[in-house]
This record gives sequence, structure tokens and C-alpha cells, in this order.
Amino acid sequence: MEKTSDFDPSLAADPPGGWPVPKSLYLHVPFCRHRCGYCNFSVLAGRDDLQDRFLDAVERELSELQGRRGELGEDRGEARDGRSRRSTMTMTMAPIELDTLYLGGGTPTQLTPPRLRRLFHILSERVSLAEDAEFTCEANPEDLTTETLTGLVEGGVNRLSLGVQSFDDAKLETLQRSHSGEEAVTAIRRAGESIGNISIDLIFAAPGETSPAWQRDLDTACELPIEHISTYSLTYEKGTEFWSRRRQGTLQPVSEDTDIEMYHASRQTLTAAGFQQYEISSFAKQGARSRHNSVYWNGHGWYAVGPSAARFVDGWRDVNHRSPTTYLKQVLAQGSAVAERERIELDQHAREIAAFGIRQIDGIDLQEINRRVGYDFAATIDEVVDRFVKTDTLIRCGHHIRLTEQGLLFADMVESQILD
Repeated sequence: MEKTSDFDPSLAADPPGGWPVPKSLYLHVPFCRHRCGYCNFSVLAGRDDLQDRFLDAVERELSELQGRRGELGEDRGEARDGRSRRSTMTMTMAPIELDTLYLGGGTPTQLTPPRLRRLFHILSERVSLAEDAEFTCEANPEDLTTETLTGLVEGGVNRLSLGVQSFDDAKLETLQRSHSGEEAVTAIRRAGESIGNISIDLIFAAPGETSPAWQRDLDTACELPIEHISTYSLTYEKGTEFWSRRRQGTLQPVSEDTDIEMYHASRQTLTAAGFQQYEISSFAKQGARSRHNSVYWNGHGWYAVGPSAARFVDGWRDVNHRSPTTYLKQVLAQGSAVAERERIELDQHAREIAAFGIRQIDGIDLQEINRRVGYDFAATIDEVVDRFVKTDTLIRCGHHIRLTEQGLLFADMVESQILD
């Protein structure tokens, strides 16, 4: 597949003082073979019997979303092309126009091939993808049968994100993954031949892992037909099996020094192999940055469907119920499973753009944020910025700021200070 150029966030910028018009959709598919010990996502393990009900719910929620878009058109008054409110309402059930579509989970490819085809059919009726749209689907290596790969290609997927995590069998066993290193390599090669634009996730700092072992994972990845790599330090989320085992002393994390050493190895090895780091954990070949994730980092608004899915539309953040079974019951009964709803004021919106945007290697343009929210937001965080500049955590160049090399290790601290 021919790659598009790297995404320019300014292309999706919202009008001054207004709210972003979403052009992206995230769809959460909760099904998994089993729950890994470090996983804190909304998943259903061993409940494939609910797949048909889930697809019914997705179809219903997307239909409701189309209806709400019509209501939003009415609330905004005259349409941009001068049509009246009434004529805008006649378009209520028009497909949702998208530049990026992301199927995540869970494991979307845990859906059986016929059900995966049904999901693509539902999407084809409810959304309209731009000619150069990015359509990503997450998958596990062990799921990529010939039938599933064919279904993904026929469904329009042009970017595959594989949950590889490692190529080392002992580490994969520690992480409770279901595939082997050899299966991961085979899956990447096969997917590269059919889809072409392959992204993988890798985890470092697993219990017992050494720096040489992590280096072998990086070296293996660099030899494969991969366009994008996300590397994550293993975290111990409250409520997970790993979190409990760490508290009990039966699972020992690596030292902080080793963790940092592995992160530096990621940056050095991947850069040398032709990957450009464009976010704290994200590395891409030319033209292969995740356009969908860039929407999140730059606060341009997005739709979201499925259990635990969070959407940001017209100044409201809605979060669906985290329990997949509760989500199914509520959507099928009433068309919605929203568990939390929050009005986002412009100041909070500006702070989130800055806080999440600063995680990008290129940093943020404070003047552009001012333009988007319609007031001098930059002045409200001058003190925070100056403090981090003095500690060599941030670099300021006019109205542009970014993390320093040292600052990359303290991104979470900078983010929290901006949000506060």
C-alpha cells in the first residue's frame, strides 16, 4: 500500500474559539482468548458467545450516533454552506465522514471471520471513509489465519497493529501471551505481504528481563517489514494480576536504572534503523505515523463506540460503561451506555491539548493553542513552562515548547503540572 505523508495536525484544526469537528472513530472490541496479567482494559475472555449481541449493540450505537450528529447540526444553526437548520436535519442518517478509523480492544480479530465480515458491513453502512483514510485494526499474531487476513483486506483495513510484545518465548510466557516468538515473526511477514503497513507493540522492563534481552527484541523488529513500533515500559495497574503479585512480592519489577537503560536503547536502535521518534513511545518510518493517535494527542475530537469507549464531541466527553456485559444490556435496551458525561470548558480543553501534545517530540505551538481556544492560554502556564525550562526539562523557542532529552524521562510530571 502506498503510504500517506506524515499527519499535519493543523489540517484538522478547529475554528478559533470553537470545538473540533470529529473526523475519527474508535471502536472497542472487548473479546480476548484470555486476560493477560498486566491488562487493565475492558475485555471479555472466553465469552465469544456474546459476539452477535455485541455486533447488534455496535450497530445500534452507531445508529444513535448518526442521529445525535443531526441534532448537533440543528443546535449549531445554519450549516457552513448556508443551508437552513431544517435542511441540515434531513441529513441526520447520512454516513459519518471519517479520516481515521481504529478498531481496538480487546482483540478485534477474536471475532470469527463471518462476524468480522458483519462488522465491516455495519461500518460500510454507517461511516464514510475519505479516499486517503487510515483504517487500523489491532490483532494478535496467533489470530492471523489466511481467512482472517483476507477478511481484513476485503474490509478495507490498510494498517495493522499487532500485539507482539516480545519475540522471546520466555518473556512471552512471563507476560502470559498466547503466541511464540516464531509465530510473531511469521505473522508480521504474512501481514506485510497482504496489508503492508504494519505496526507492532513491544513491552520492555518485564520481570527478569535484561538489557541484552531487550536489545535482541529491538534487533529482531528492525529486521522485519514493520513501519511503526510502539515501545512501552511494563506498568503494574491497580486491579490487575501483576499488581497483586507485585504487592505480594512474587513478581519483582526491574530496577529504575535498567528501565531507563532500555528506553534509551529503544531510541538509539530504532533511530539507527530508520524509525523517527515522534512521541514518547512511538517510532515510525517516513509517512507511517499514526494519524489516529495524533488526533488524541492534539485534541481534535473523536467519536467512540463500544464498552469503556470515551468520545470527545462538541465540548462533551462521554465515557461508556466499562463492563462489556452492562454495555450490551444498556445499548440494546436504550441505545446508550454512557456512564460518565463531562462538559469540557475551553480552559480545560487548552490544558489537555498542551499536556498531551507535549508528549510529542516536536512539542507544541502555544500560539496555535491560543488561536484554537480564542484567548491567551499561553499566559496561564508561563510559570509552569519557565520552571521546567530552568530545570532543563523543556526548551522554549518563541511560542514553541518541547521536551529536552532529559525531559523525555519526566514527561508525566510535565503533563500533570500543565493539567493542574
